[in-house]
Amino acid sequence: MSSGCTLCPRKCGADRENGRLGFCRSGALPVVARAAPHFGEEPCISGDMGSGTVFFSGCNMHCVFCQNREISLEGRGREITVSRLAEIFSELEEKEVHNLNFVTPTHFADKIVEALTIAKPKIPVVWNSSAYESIETLKMLEGYIQIYMPDLKYSSREAALRYSGAQDYPEIAKSAILEMYRQTGCFVTDGAGLLKSGVLIRHLILPGRLEDAFDVIDWVSDSFPKNAVLFSLMSQFVPLADKEKYPELNRALTKDEYERAQSYLSLSGIENGYFQELSSATDELIPDFDLTGV
Repeated sequence: MSSGCTLCPRKCGADRENGRLGFCRSGALPVVARAAPHFGEEPCISGDMGSGTVFFSGCNMHCVFCQNREISLEGRGREITVSRLAEIFSELEEKEVHNLNFVTPTHFADKIVEALTIAKPKIPVVWNSSAYESIETLKMLEGYIQIYMPDLKYSSREAALRYSGAQDYPEIAKSAILEMYRQTGCFVTDGAGLLKSGVLIRHLILPGRLEDAFDVIDWVSDSFPKNAVLFSLMSQFVPLADKEKYPELNRALTKDEYERAQSYLSLSGIENGYFQELSSATDELIPDFDLTGV
């Protein structure tokens, strides 16, 4: 990576190689908070043996409601070399996990590609991101990533600005997801139902923002051939945002809100995917960022 980081759409130009941090608050080398089998993803990702998940610290979004704020906002983790990152990939693969799963990886994309070139994993690699991605960075990943698992957080520019400081998020994320689909094509599963390649789009419903959920469902339904992508409707919102600054987020989803979103999805053209139980809205799903496996 040359001086002046442009890995993500913020293109903040930070000289990370020389310790001048940008929006993601990350230097040049990867910072990892946990690397271990993880069972909290969709069944086609976690399976029986778990997903070999690497949680990277720092983030290019800083969503005010983030559940992984210890690493995304507070920077918990350990800086490691690219060679150590490659070793981590291999160590996870030796545990017979179903895939390698990179969480908030965008700001370390170049180092991840270097590590994948060294490790040469024989299992699928999952890019688990906010979808706030530049097309140039995604093209750099082509051939290294078999499964893209992007969020599609907002359809509203106003919400994207208020909660993530990224007014251009809706158009950037949609373009990124289309590029992800161009790379992988229609999703493919094996005989056990495990995802081998393709795109799995997630949407976390925010309290009071059902219109965003409806718009996201419509966009996914209209933008891809039938049975081409997977879609996951998520209810696990936990009210972690500043209560004074964001009072509208100071509650969980209501049963009525989630049932309306489920009903809308069931009437759409989307036939493959997942619902979460409303009871999943708990911090019990948040892993311990205790440097396990790092």
